[in-house]
Amino acid sequence: MSDNIPAPAQAPTPAPAAAPTALRRGLKTRHLTMMGLGSAIGAGLFLGTGVGIQAAGPAVLIAYLIAGAITVCVMQMLAEMVAARPSSGTFSTYAEQAFGPWAGFAVGWLYWFMMIMIMAVEITGAAGIVASWLSVSPWIPALAAIVVFTVINFAAVRNFGEFEFWFALIKVAVIVAFLALGVALWLGILPGTDFVGLSNVAEVGFMPNGIGGVATALLAVAFAFGGIEMVTIAAAESEDPEVAVHSAIRSIIWRIGVFYIGAVLLITLLLPYDTIGGADNAAESPFTSVLHLANIPGAVGIMEAVIVVALLSACNTQIYGSSRFLHNLAHRGDAPAFFRATDARGVPLRAVLVSVFFGFVAVALQYWNPPGLLAFLLNAVGGCLIVLWFAIAFSFVRLHPQLEASGEITDVRMWAPRVLPWATIALAGAIVVLMLTTAEGRFQMLAVAVVVGVIALAGVLWTRTDAFARERGSHEY
Repeated sequence: MSDNIPAPAQAPTPAPAAAPTALRRGLKTRHLTMMGLGSAIGAGLFLGTGVGIQAAGPAVLIAYLIAGAITVCVMQMLAEMVAARPSSGTFSTYAEQAFGPWAGFAVGWLYWFMMIMIMAVEITGAAGIVASWLSVSPWIPALAAIVVFTVINFAAVRNFGEFEFWFALIKVAVIVAFLALGVALWLGILPGTDFVGLSNVAEVGFMPNGIGGVATALLAVAFAFGGIEMVTIAAAESEDPEVAVHSAIRSIIWRIGVFYIGAVLLITLLLPYDTIGGADNAAESPFTSVLHLANIPGAVGIMEAVIVVALLSACNTQIYGSSRFLHNLAHRGDAPAFFRATDARGVPLRAVLVSVFFGFVAVALQYWNPPGLLAFLLNAVGGCLIVLWFAIAFSFVRLHPQLEASGEITDVRMWAPRVLPWATIALAGAIVVLMLTTAEGRFQMLAVAVVVGVIALAGVLWTRTDAFARERGSHEY
């Protein structure tokens, strides 16, 4: 054989397949609805309701209506943008589209920080109650809950949605039962009870502390509806984002309105004003006091169980939301590309793990409790929602004309798009002004300003780097 015979051509080695990075669409409308309800119905409802009532008396209903109006408008603006351009980054994505990469970076990481801190507060609160039941150290139930929720968040999104549906349904059932029981007590149709009527309201008047009391109550209830925005994060994984987000938000808004305002109304009708106040535990909750009126044995234990379920359900949803936000930030080059990856079922396992890890860090921070740091961070969390309201409203004002010009707007539309967004911004601004009138509010706004300022500065610096340009150029968004 001649040495000049050429060797047979080698077949080119196939390039390794790229790791999947896309989320899967598996959530149904009922999943989105319950996730939103589960996030909004937390311990704040069962423990914090009395604070607003104490400040304003029955006129607290005005504060809830104002806070509810802001939430409705913000969610409708968000719904229009989500239906037109579905994204698991939602308001972070729209802030970027409206104001540039630095804004998307800042809003995205701000919300991720908020969810991680809320997760820690919820798991710490639930663990404390469970630990008292079992006479064990609180870290044991906290660890057990985090492990269980990590496994749940590793499931395909449809399975996660199904679990959260039933988890949140427990809270909804409790609220519905409470409303039915409260109406029966008010009417005096339960054994040993009489018609209450308006006697407790007449005793103190509708607005016992004047308009100032309503303003104070508004500060207490302004964040009551926080958590509904989780629906728009999950919408990107729904089977039909346009239909699902519109239906879910509409359903959640009226249900939350009925649950919150209905519960507060019944509490003000059934309990004397001077017995209602803030609650540090289930025994002090006005909900527990109503159960005592109905002579229900074990009222404290029942409310403790409800509060644990509320906290754990909300914690589970925070893990989901924070992992999806991190995955989306990675897709846009605002987080390491490592977190873009999903498994074959479309679950961002790496993002779930890092969210859980920092959740652990935040829980450990609460047990460590360095002087001043924890209070500072938690106060920042308390005001982050207002920053998000502004981000959503200003993004909408900027993007709505573009969506209109390009024909992207679907049947999901914001009402009076040239008027209501600015009215919402004005109301949110009024809440900020009210917060600045109290020492606690000023500290909260200072904490928010520092956290937002640091994250925004990081966004400006990061989005000007060559590394950011490479991250953006390495994939298609």
